[in-house]
Amino acid sequence: MRSGNATLGQWSYILVRLLIFLRTAYSEVDITIVENAVARGAVCSDGSPPAYHFDKGVGEGANNWLVHLEGGGWCESIERCSFRAGGDVGFSKHMTKLNFTGILNRKKEIVVRYCDGSSFTGDVEEVDPVKKLYFRGARIFRAVMEELLAQGMQNASNALLSGCSAGGLATILHCDNFRDLLPNSSRVKCVSDAGYFIHAYGLLVCTTQSLMGSAKNLPPSCTSKMEPSLCFYPQYVVPQLKTPLFIVNSAYDTWQIENILAPKRAESSDSWKSCKFNIRKCSPSQARMWQDFRSELLSAVTGLDESSSRGTFINSCHTHCQTKLDAKWRGDASSKLMNKTISEAVGDWYYDRSGFQQIDREHEWPQLCVLDPMEHPPDYP
Repeated sequence: MRSGNATLGQWSYILVRLLIFLRTAYSEVDITIVENAVARGAVCSDGSPPAYHFDKGVGEGANNWLVHLEGGGWCESIERCSFRAGGDVGFSKHMTKLNFTGILNRKKEIVVRYCDGSSFTGDVEEVDPVKKLYFRGARIFRAVMEELLAQGMQNASNALLSGCSAGGLATILHCDNFRDLLPNSSRVKCVSDAGYFIHAYGLLVCTTQSLMGSAKNLPPSCTSKMEPSLCFYPQYVVPQLKTPLFIVNSAYDTWQIENILAPKRAESSDSWKSCKFNIRKCSPSQARMWQDFRSELLSAVTGLDESSSRGTFINSCHTHCQTKLDAKWRGDASSKLMNKTISEAVGDWYYDRSGFQQIDREHEWPQLCVLDPMEHPPDYP
């Protein structure tokens, strides 16, 4: 009987993956390579030109623009950056068509591909002499924005900058810059998804900043008040932002737990290798560390509700990035807050129908809200 259940579970897992594929396969969008950016030094880690995907849409909403910054982590050493440069987070010519789903279901949607490893903040003139690496993320952001402005974004009535993970962090860091590019008459706001990386557990952003020359491209509203090394962390940047910002995050963000809370422990302990993916496989002391992470994150977002222009949707789903897939964006009962899905909360906030500032303090343990085969192994939970 037990083996039969396992087989059924595996078939269910395969079915979920198939349904997700069928749901998104129809919306592939071609890639646009920004060849003229090379002359300005705006290049990916390997020196290839930056790229984006542009779904221009049809009909109403011609002046509504959504620009989404792709994520993909960071690199903190020449060796790590060299490894990344050989893949699609460092080399635009490896990039292909992209599925648009979740938040990307509006009229004019752009996804800016991520290929610099610095959340679009790096700017070093010199090329690494050994590995031939470029650190030009900030130039990529400027070059792509200039191209989009020339294609009509300068006339936007409504504009939204969004991003997931490292792109969610970039959204926070560039939010005021994006606002400054557009007319005062435009409604301009930002949504950061899974980009609220907390100042804890040794996240190596200081090394990344130094390598990439990021300090000069971090928000001056933050760097004028504290060490630039702190201004890569949202908890120090967000209070200073002028532009309306909505934070979507899980209190049990899978990426932060797997890559910040647990990595060194997982290297030295076999029990952590399973625990970091599934709290049900943790010892009581390990599970408490998950809860300590939740407490740290909730403490880091405390006070964001002091401005009515900000929105927050902090649930307890065991996930990372909740605006990319329709199933997460539109949510289910366990991912809702105040009986609203993420899409409903963000929509009401963006169009000024109502504010939304909610943090799930009811669930002390992570919730499996929407099964994501990319995050949850077949034996989960």
